[in-house]
Amino acid sequence: QVQLVESGGGSVQPGGSLTLSCQVSGFPFSRYAISWYRQVPGSEREDIVTIGTTGSAIAYAHSVRGRFTASRDDDKRTVSLEMNSLKPEDTGIYYCNRARVMGLFGWGQGTQVTVSS
Repeated sequence: QVQLVESGGGSVQPGGSLTLSCQVSGFPFSRYAISWYRQVPGSEREDIVTIGTTGSAIAYAHSVRGRFTASRDDDKRTVSLEMNSLKPEDTGIYYCNRARVMGLFGWGQGTQVTVSS
């Protein structure tokens, strides 16, 4: 059974930082590109970063490029997202999942990030 467990969210002021973590189980993690997604109320989930199977190929959405850094640890089956210089528009629920082109699993509970002064 596939499980995706996101953690690390919280409330920060603009300019602050957070590091999110995603623990996965139930599928051969190392074989798949993994993405982080962000959802705000009333909108579709947005792909914000995709990290390739070796961790060397990482694609960032324009909105987060230069501020967010993704990494993966295949031994620990985790994907991390370091978020710096946070902006109010980064507020949302963050999810991890396989890269969309590989087919999505059911979603985890996500982790809430709130950026507000």
